[in-house]
Amino acid sequence: MAHYFEERPETASRPGSVTLVLPDLHLRMETDSGVFSPERVDQGTRILLETVPPPPAEGDLLDLGCGYGPIALTMASRAPAATVWAVDVNRRSVDLCARNAQSAGLDKVRSVHVDEVPPEVRFRAIWSNPAIRIGKAAMHEMLTRWLSRLTPDGVAHLVVQKHLGSDSLQRWLNEQGWPATRAASRSSYRVLRVEARPADRKG
Repeated sequence: MAHYFEERPETASRPGSVTLVLPDLHLRMETDSGVFSPERVDQGTRILLETVPPPPAEGDLLDLGCGYGPIALTMASRAPAATVWAVDVNRRSVDLCARNAQSAGLDKVRSVHVDEVPPEVRFRAIWSNPAIRIGKAAMHEMLTRWLSRLTPDGVAHLVVQKHLGSDSLQRWLNEQGWPATRAASRSSYRVLRVEARPADRKG
C-alpha cells in the first residue's frame, strides 16, 4: 500500500479537487491519490489555519510537508511579500502544490522537494501538520532538521492529534531546547507553538 510520505507513490493517479474556505480566503485546489488527505482538507490542517497568528509579512516562511498546498497557499495569501517554501518528500505533492499556487496567482510559493531548499535559507515562521505516521524517530529527525533553521525570532506552529502524541511531542521539544507551549486546543488536536532554541538565536 502506498503512503503519502513516499517519494514517488505507485498509486495510480486519480485527480480530484478540494475547496478550502476560511474567513479570509477561498481556495480551490487540485488533488490526487497518493498524497495526504486528497478528498478533503484535513481537520488538523483546518484547525491550524483557523488558529495560527498571521505570518511575518516578509522573509522566508516554511510549510513543512506541504501536500497539495493548503498551508503554503494560506501563508502566501496572508503574507504576499514573503517567500513561502513548500516542501515535501512526495514528488506528486510538490507538483500539485506548485500547480495550485500558480492557479491561485501566488507567485512567491517555492514548491520543492525537501532536499532542494538552499542550505543558507532561514525561516521566520514554520507551519506544519507533520507526518506523525512516519514514526517517532523519523519525525524527531525531521523536526530537528527544520526547527534548527528558524531565525532567532522565528516561531513554528505544529498541529498534532492528542492520541498521536501531541503531549509527548511537546515534552520532547522542550527537552531538546525548543521552548514549546500549547497555543490552541480543539477537538482532539493541539497546536504547539515552538520558538527557536536560545543557542540558535545567537548571532
